[in-house]
Amino acid sequence: QPQLVESGGDMVQPGGSLRLSCAASGFPLDYYAVAWFRQAPGQERERLSCISSTNGYTYYADSVKGRFTISRDNAENTVSLHMNSLKPEDTGAYFCATPRNGLCAFDAALYVYWGQGTQVTVSS
Repeated sequence: QPQLVESGGDMVQPGGSLRLSCAASGFPLDYYAVAWFRQAPGQERERLSCISSTNGYTYYADSVKGRFTISRDNAENTVSLHMNSLKPEDTGAYFCATPRNGLCAFDAALYVYWGQGTQVTVSS
């Protein structure tokens, strides 16, 4: 059974850094695009970043561009999200997800495998 598990969420002060990890089991993550989404209380789920499986294409939402970096470790079957200069508005549950292919999709409905989420809280 394909499964994604996120880890690395924590409470940090504004300006701090975190590294989130998305580990896959039951399927080779390097065949698929992987995206990170954020769900903040009372807000819609937002796609923050995505990395394709083939040409190294990456996408970042304007809200995180220049602060977050997505990367793969195919040997470990994981995708990480390095988050710097964290702001209170980065608070939320962070999810990784994959579509059925190697292309980054805009529509969250096209992502078929989801992790359970990891909580990030940015507060002083």
